[in-house]
Amino acid sequence: MAEKKTLGQEFSKGLIKENPVLRLVLGTCPTLAVSTSIENAIGMGIAATIVLICSNIVISALRKVIPNKVRIPCYIVVIAAFVTIVQLFVKAFAPSLDASLGIYLPLIVVNCIILGRAEGFANKNGVIASAVDGVGMGVGFTIALTLMAAIREFFGSGNLTLKVLGYGTTLTDIFGLGETDVLTAIGLEPILIFILAPGGFFTFGLLMACANKLAEKAGKPKAELKGCEACPMAATCAMKADGKECAE
Repeated sequence: MAEKKTLGQEFSKGLIKENPVLRLVLGTCPTLAVSTSIENAIGMGIAATIVLICSNIVISALRKVIPNKVRIPCYIVVIAAFVTIVQLFVKAFAPSLDASLGIYLPLIVVNCIILGRAEGFANKNGVIASAVDGVGMGVGFTIALTLMAAIREFFGSGNLTLKVLGYGTTLTDIFGLGETDVLTAIGLEPILIFILAPGGFFTFGLLMACANKLAEKAGKPKAELKGCEACPMAATCAMKADGKECAE
């Protein structure tokens, strides 16, 4: 029998041990797409965390009511409802963030982190544990996004936008550099590729390598893609039942 975890352990596992991006390798699409600036990364992280917490709570509360055969469609309906609410709030109170995130904000509906936690945790555990799991996974997702964005933005533009929902400052303002970026001020040039798609893959691979190295030192297995087994839809996938591998 698996050891029952405390609420503290349920929260902390999402930060490092089971970080959804660097350890479980989930949510890579929004991670690569919106990690061009810290402001975008934090905005996406907050939005996804709110949806994750709320959907986990509702799905956990209804886990004994939702028929097993239609559980996945039910999860998607619940997730979509909260994504719509979050998107309307972002449009109303942070229109610049809404414009920056673009299509990736409504695409939280199909974020495999959220669906994966619904299928893998919320439908098997109580409301409080599911809420804590949502907080931990959401914070872990936000940390990974922000770390990746900091690397890409700094080396790609020579500056950091230290802002949350439009409030904050920039690294150049802190050092009083005016129109000059930090890298140029120290005699270097920004590397434009970091804020382009190839830079996203390079940074993601670099962080994955670091995470695997730390896991190896701690005696933990490396993070790796495991085909259909890593997909939250694996249990109901027709292709997997036929012995085939999905292309996605």
